[in-house]
Amino acid sequence: MQKPCRGIQNLHKVLYIIYNIDMFNSLTGIITGKFPKQVFIDTNGVEWDLCVPDSNLDMLPPVGNEAKIYTYLQHTDQLMSLYGFASADERSVFLDLLKVDGVGPKGAVKIMSAVSSARLLDVLEKGDLEMLEKIPGVGKKTAGKMMLTLKGKLKISESSDKIVRVAAASPYADVVLSLASMGYDKKLVEQKVAQLVEILTNDSSFAGKNQKEREDILFRRAIVELA
Repeated sequence: MQKPCRGIQNLHKVLYIIYNIDMFNSLTGIITGKFPKQVFIDTNGVEWDLCVPDSNLDMLPPVGNEAKIYTYLQHTDQLMSLYGFASADERSVFLDLLKVDGVGPKGAVKIMSAVSSARLLDVLEKGDLEMLEKIPGVGKKTAGKMMLTLKGKLKISESSDKIVRVAAASPYADVVLSLASMGYDKKLVEQKVAQLVEILTNDSSFAGKNQKEREDILFRRAIVELA
């Protein structure tokens, strides 16, 4: 009897995984592509297409390297979408966002792409509703729901909490968030703000301003240079 070809065998494996999704926690394989909100990963000849928050892309190794990506499957009558995350903590934040009324998987990815989990946790814990509203995909109504649902409840481990403290310590994190909410690439914004801070720190007139005034100056300079 002729044996089924390898492609058919792989397809059977994929179908088995999909229909036994409760056992589907992560994928380990070689990253074959990284794009905005998208990662390809090859696992023994099966290449998976995952939707990944932009904030997680830099946490994953470069193309050609092995990686473990934690997963979440959205399965409805109309579609089947696979979401990926660089760590179990990142996936937990995603799942917590899904608890907010009106926030679906795509909305959660949009939020996580605009702001790191550490920064999001810091904003929620401070009760900074105004800053929360500036995050793309949130808005006033959703910000209120997020504050009510997630403040004091967002899941994050002790190791990630160290990252939160570092992010919160950055005096110009709000400037980065505001610029990213305007559509500028977040990584590019972070680099530009860091460069400007280094330049302006040596300016006595800048150093003599209060925090709000320094943020305004930095915000205006960054817009000009990013444009």
